[in-house]
Formats: sequence, C-alpha cells, structure tokens
Amino acid sequence: MPRPEVLERIKEAEHEADEIVEEAKADREETIAEARKRADEIRDEAEREADELEESRLAEARSEIEARREEILAEGELAREELAAEAQDNVDEAVEFALERFEEAVYAQT
Repeated sequence: MPRPEVLERIKEAEHEADEIVEEAKADREETIAEARKRADEIRDEAEREADELEESRLAEARSEIEARREEILAEGELAREELAAEAQDNVDEAVEFALERFEEAVYAQT
C-alpha cells in the first residue's frame, strides 16, 4: 500500500475514532440526563408517598384522639351526674338539718 493511502486510512480511522468518541460522549450525556430525570421522578414519587402516609397517620391519630376525647367527656359527664346526685342528697340533708336547728331554736325561745 502506498504511503499516501496509508496516511489517508489513518486519517479516516482517526476521524472514525473521533466520531465514536463523540457518539459515546453524547450517549453518556443522554444516559446521565435520563438517570437524573428518573432519579427526580423516583424522589418525587417517594415524597408524594411520604406525604400520603403522613396524612393517613395524622388522620388516624386525629380519629383516635377524638374517640378518646369523647370517652373522657362521657366519663366526665357521668362523674358530674354522680356528684350532682350526691350534692342533691347533701342539700336535702342540709335543709333537714337546718329545719331541725331552726325548730329547736324556736322551741327553745318559747
């Protein structure tokens, strides 16, 4: 093979190598861009799922708190009713005691 042909083939091979390198760089950049995009999508999905889970847990906690609140209110109402009944019994006894003392005072003066 004559020397000019060899040089021409070397130049062509170098040119092909440069094209291959450029294609590889372009492919690498495209792959990196796709990987970043996919990572962003995965992160966004994970954040969305975390937000949904948080909302679900908060709703569940609120429900439990409300149920416990209702229990406490019911217990308080029952205790209030019991105290009111005891107080009424004490009022009746106090009135009866006061009347007895009043009657005793009235009889003592007569």
